[in-house]
Amino acid sequence: MAEADPFNVVNVHEAKTNFSKLLDRAHAGEEIILAKAGVPYARLVPYIAPKPLQRKPGGLKLTGPIPDSVWFDPLSEEELALFEGRRGSDGV
Repeated sequence: MAEADPFNVVNVHEAKTNFSKLLDRAHAGEEIILAKAGVPYARLVPYIAPKPLQRKPGGLKLTGPIPDSVWFDPLSEEELALFEGRRGSDGV
């Protein structure tokens, strides 16, 4: 592990005391190393929002029509128990 910049290493106690200031520094682009007993433990880095996913319609490919039984047939006892939050048809 590479040595951390001593100016950016902050112990946990100091981090708890100055958390808002550390957040402002990280938001400004600075990387801050959080340490426990002087040993680097975690990094506080600026958040970079991910790019929104580009949806592409038409991705679902069906091989045929969905039968009406999927929508209109009653559930089996086991499926009904799972739907109602029970583990099985015995209610356990």
